[in-house]
Amino acid sequence: MRFNQAELTIALFITLSAIGIKPSVAADPPSTGVPGRRADAGSRGCGDNDPVIKPLTALVPIQKTATSTTVIGKTAASHPTFWFYLPHRAPFTAKFVLQDEAGEALYESDVALPTDTNILSITLPKTVAPLATGKQYQWFFKLYCQSISPPESFVNGWIQREALPSDLTQHLKTANPQQQIQLYAKGGFWHESLATAAELQQQNLGDGAWGDLLRSIGLETIAKEATP
Repeated sequence: MRFNQAELTIALFITLSAIGIKPSVAADPPSTGVPGRRADAGSRGCGDNDPVIKPLTALVPIQKTATSTTVIGKTAASHPTFWFYLPHRAPFTAKFVLQDEAGEALYESDVALPTDTNILSITLPKTVAPLATGKQYQWFFKLYCQSISPPESFVNGWIQREALPSDLTQHLKTANPQQQIQLYAKGGFWHESLATAAELQQQNLGDGAWGDLLRSIGLETIAKEATP
């Protein structure tokens, strides 16, 4: 199932409302969607079954219909960054996989888990072929207990690369970082919006945009407790 730019923009409709931006394009979500799993169901036996612990969660919008849940975000980047909330650290290990629409693996790598935060970012390395404009790719993030298969937890979803519209490109040239977050969100480019908010947060210059974006897609508890 392919999504056009209007269909992807609806995934950020709530985001735009939360930060006071009127979306330029809105459409109903598709009647059917590709599979997706934004949050894992929980622990399956690694010695930590605390029900209070939040599940492994991909920081990406979802679209729901009567029959499916679509986990998908749009990017303009050739090598985008993916963001996740981690309920566990060591002795857990992790793996990230990127596939094309046909299910062929384009990138697969073990991932070092952070020791000082529950937020993990994974940027597609430049050694990997760039994402093609107009194409969709499926990603998987798997968390293992002491490298034991099958994975303790996993999430998966889709990313679609689209070119930035010319008017958005012009506005971004003169915008400050806070304005860029809003411009990217208005254009439906979730990955750029969240990455810019994360950069501000890491520089202690954030004005709440990181939390606002996460709350806007239903991740209120993560927005309150975890920062990059």
